[in-house]
Amino acid sequence: MLLDLDRRTPVIVQGISGRMGRTHARLMQNYGTRIVGGTAPRSQASDIEFPLFDDCRAAVDATGAVVSLVMVPPAQTLEAVSDAIAGGLKALVTIAEGIPVLDALRIHAMTREAGVTWLGPSTPGFCIPGRIKVGFLPDVSLAPGRIGFMSKSGTLSYEVGLRLVSAGHGQSAWIGVGGDPVKGLRFADLAPELVRHSPTEAVILIGEIGGSEEEEFAEAWQSLACGKPAFALIAGAQAREGLAMGHAGALVLGQRGSVASKTAALRDAGVQVFTSIQALVEAVDDQVEKPHRPISRERD
Repeated sequence: MLLDLDRRTPVIVQGISGRMGRTHARLMQNYGTRIVGGTAPRSQASDIEFPLFDDCRAAVDATGAVVSLVMVPPAQTLEAVSDAIAGGLKALVTIAEGIPVLDALRIHAMTREAGVTWLGPSTPGFCIPGRIKVGFLPDVSLAPGRIGFMSKSGTLSYEVGLRLVSAGHGQSAWIGVGGDPVKGLRFADLAPELVRHSPTEAVILIGEIGGSEEEEFAEAWQSLACGKPAFALIAGAQAREGLAMGHAGALVLGQRGSVASKTAALRDAGVQVFTSIQALVEAVDDQVEKPHRPISRERD
């Protein structure tokens, strides 16, 4: 669903009265995203320039909102998601890091049952460059182009995006799946979407040690046999055994989840795997055609 959204899509921000909520609502609007309002206690939001609603049902009824950026603390995310589902929203982006695992399991079950697309937790969001941005991906790393980005790591993908944009390559889509073990969209869920997405001519996966998500993507990618070039960078190759990693999903169980396991699975699926950002950027620049026009954001 995310790949079909555009600048006409109405978006709300749950928690818009908070400092981060109002800041990123303004930044997303400046990018071109259609922010139609938000939810928050009215007593906390006397100076909000966006329409304010008591709950998601009222917001959807008044604005036709389809997507919500959930910018509330981890302990409040489950309640906010429940409100969003009850209100009829179709896609949710939950940015909070540290959502309790039991809450994440409940959100996973609730969104699947309701047919709601869930991106998160611990995600910087998604962007269809030039069309819509929901989250806090840095504009300097974004430009319309041919490459579909998927990433567990926000900051690492920002650097890759910036270097590629500097080399003349933009993105057809950018989706941060987050680094938590229990999440909404996973790499393997996005594989068929990127295959069918005609603006996407190549795919970049930014992964990390721990979990089995990269191996799952490799299985899905191999079964699709689409012919689109795919590139991967796996972070954490130098992490010492037993070292606690920052992402909750960075857990290696036996051999599965290790850099070696992920690299082998991805290469078997035809994905080119790199150990440095520079090597990845050089390979993409060599193999992916640049847009025929200068990269810039689309405007109405």
